[in-house]
Amino acid sequence: MRVNRLDHVNIITDRLDETAQFYATLLGLERRNAPPPLTPDNAQWMHDENGQAILHINSVDCPRTYDRAVAPGAETGAIHHVALACTGHAELMARIAAMGLTCQTNHVAAIGLTQVFTTDPNNVLLELNFFGN
Repeated sequence: MRVNRLDHVNIITDRLDETAQFYATLLGLERRNAPPPLTPDNAQWMHDENGQAILHINSVDCPRTYDRAVAPGAETGAIHHVALACTGHAELMARIAAMGLTCQTNHVAAIGLTQVFTTDPNNVLLELNFFGN
């Protein structure tokens, strides 16, 4: 057994449309309806350019196989942040400015990494990583 890659991150929200729009606008992810039995009113999946659904965005009342208490808008509990490997640093910074978002940037010179930290409408902390930018 081995782990091949991160498959997806699931976000439970009481702001489904706003959250899906945020990821489409900031990261250029393609919004699609989740497969049945989920509906467009309770689940949207955000796909990368290869068609991989990397974010599953579900409403609070969306049916879940494994259910547990979630408080949308609260800090993300034991999960500190979600990190995504990205390209196009200048374009991201322009999008952040256009969206009026705040962010924090960190440079890790030893490995040629630029990190951009920002939060989504649900207070999920994103770490957007750019190697060699």
